[in-house]
Amino acid sequence: MVASLLTILAVVAVGVPLVMFLVQDRLLFFPQPLSDVQRAQVGGKEVLLDAEGVRLHAWHLPGEPLILYFGGNAEEVSWMLREGRRNAPGAGWLLVNYRGYGGSQGAPSAKNISADALRWHDHARDALQAKAIVVFGRSLGSGAAVHVAANRPVRGAILVTPFDSLTEVAKHHYPFLPVSLLLRHRFDPVELAPQVRAPLLCIAAARDEVIPSAHARRLYDAWGGEKRWIELENAGHNSTDGVPGFWQAINAFLKQ
Repeated sequence: MVASLLTILAVVAVGVPLVMFLVQDRLLFFPQPLSDVQRAQVGGKEVLLDAEGVRLHAWHLPGEPLILYFGGNAEEVSWMLREGRRNAPGAGWLLVNYRGYGGSQGAPSAKNISADALRWHDHARDALQAKAIVVFGRSLGSGAAVHVAANRPVRGAILVTPFDSLTEVAKHHYPFLPVSLLLRHRFDPVELAPQVRAPLLCIAAARDEVIPSAHARRLYDAWGGEKRWIELENAGHNSTDGVPGFWQAINAFLKQ
């Protein structure tokens, strides 16, 4: 009886972490397709970029400053084109679909999201001739936005429900697992934040059930440049945009 119990415990102790290791891509990334109907409804200009044989896709709306947008882990970003037109008039947008999302080929990973983010910045600077680029990262996209801000000159950074480290967020949700050993996708914007001098607008959600605002605060505290903190009291992780003050804060930041 004791031997059988020990065997069961051993199987659970090994099996659960192994399963989590194998399925972590499905837990972290939720690629969203782009239908022909969606494409027709968006009415924006599509931009394609080659990344060593992989086709990357984004949406472009001309204007200044140009906002380079990186969305969440379950977001096809075309919806933000409509929101941007309505709520931030005059600003330009380059809305990036990660690999496997929208019209982009391939499969997402932290490594290629970071590398592609720099490609999109350089395309905006060189091909689109953007004079002022502001990076905008939402949730997972905050990792890409901070990576760009740490490696390229940008006019500013807007981070919405951001995180300090994927490892730390995973530990919050799975405290019973050796997350540091299991996690293949490493995003640690808190390590890059001290070297960034661009101004920051950080918007956190007080009722964030996915990335508790304490993680956003640690990233904010580590930021090396001028910064402003806003915590939306009545917002959850996916409801920031509808809370009064969200777009007002963004527009005020863009006008600085």
